[in-house]
Amino acid sequence: MTSLLTPTPRLGFDPATKRFGQLIEGRLVDGATRVAVVDPGTAEQIAEAPAASSEQLDLAVAAARRALPAWSALDVGERGRVLHAVADVLAAHHEELAQLTTLEQGKPITQARDDVSWSIDFTRYFADYRLETEVLRDDDANRVELRRRPVGVVGAITPWNFPLFQALYKLAPALVVGNTMVLKPSPTTPLATLYFGELIRDVIPAGVFNIVGDGGDLGRRLTAHPGVDKVSFTGSTVTGRHVMAACAPTLKRLTLELGGNDAAVVLADADVEKTAEGLCTWAYSNAGQVCVSIKRIYVPSSMHEAMVEALSRRIAALTVGHGLDEQTQVGPVQNKVQYDKAREHLTVARRDGRIVAGGDALDRPGYYIAPTLVCDIDESSPLVAEETFAPIRSVLRYDDLDDAIARANATPYGLGASVWGTDIENAMDVAGRLEAGTTWINHHFQLTPDVPFGGIKQSGLGAEFGRTGVEEFTDVHVVNLKHT
Repeated sequence: MTSLLTPTPRLGFDPATKRFGQLIEGRLVDGATRVAVVDPGTAEQIAEAPAASSEQLDLAVAAARRALPAWSALDVGERGRVLHAVADVLAAHHEELAQLTTLEQGKPITQARDDVSWSIDFTRYFADYRLETEVLRDDDANRVELRRRPVGVVGAITPWNFPLFQALYKLAPALVVGNTMVLKPSPTTPLATLYFGELIRDVIPAGVFNIVGDGGDLGRRLTAHPGVDKVSFTGSTVTGRHVMAACAPTLKRLTLELGGNDAAVVLADADVEKTAEGLCTWAYSNAGQVCVSIKRIYVPSSMHEAMVEALSRRIAALTVGHGLDEQTQVGPVQNKVQYDKAREHLTVARRDGRIVAGGDALDRPGYYIAPTLVCDIDESSPLVAEETFAPIRSVLRYDDLDDAIARANATPYGLGASVWGTDIENAMDVAGRLEAGTTWINHHFQLTPDVPFGGIKQSGLGAEFGRTGVEEFTDVHVVNLKHT
């Protein structure tokens, strides 16, 4: 179903006339240039955002460097109190931040509200997180302690699919352990992040958190900057390789959360209707623009037709429209480049497979792709072999479970995967054989702040969340005492 309603945002300001500023050393600063921000639901410009010069990037990094000693010297409880105050600001401006996210990103407002709620929850969790000193040895000869110290100035780079949420889930753990940060949002979705910076400029001490705007070329300068000690990057695998190369000359610490081509393996004892509901939810959320969403669905031949029918029925019932329409379930893809790629994917789908649902770009203003399901397609097709960042998914049949597992693993990616079935012991066994950083059973894409998340193979390095993720923002410091 298609909704033609384009509601008016309910903001306390007009984005078209608002002067969004960068946050540098506690001050809102104009950019050296300005870039247009487009509503993907209409393909029309809605605002302008600042873009930093190299000199402004230097100022932001220098501000973070100056703020580092005092911030890291604060008691961790005080740093936590600042982060709780940040969460309070998020809560007070929940709807504004959600609507800005929808306007610039395109996702349904219900999903944008979830993004803000997750931002609050993750910030509060890490505000209370403590990395305790670990005693490795304490005997008559030695006492050896493993301590953690902040890595320094963190350069954070966020993509356009979860712009605000990803900013907060990098910011909170980095700051609570004593780091400072310079954050660069995507040039196509900077508004909610910049507005967040405006809201908290008097909450976080000046220089501890800085936001610089990007006209499309700032990322390489941030990652190579000699004043940055660590880079936390979320984005494509292709860009991740460039980030890694830029960090090499200064041996920066590095966390990469990159692309995925997640497989869902449906077992022969799965409930078709329940499984189809879960698959549909986690394949088409955010218009399929999630690195860890379901992209390849492996189904036993014995239930292939039933599963395709159940999925097609649900896909046909999805309401596609502008994200501010409360009825919308699938919004537009985020930008013109992604839209053109999605249209190319549809051409490949028609050439290499059989389209059983969707299959078209919608004839209306904006970047809309009908949720699409393809079957009878070979895995050598780029639609299956490569990451498809659009609401286009493939169903692949199998006759032998070992073969399905081998095919699911035959990818350079290794971010997430899921297994669907009623025999939990068997599902657990299959989950253990899938090559992924996370394998879910009977659900997909659950992220919580206490559980590490990261990829293997070419889906990334390191992890975020949980103790593992917090430790990524620290260096090891061993104190070894010899008793006399």
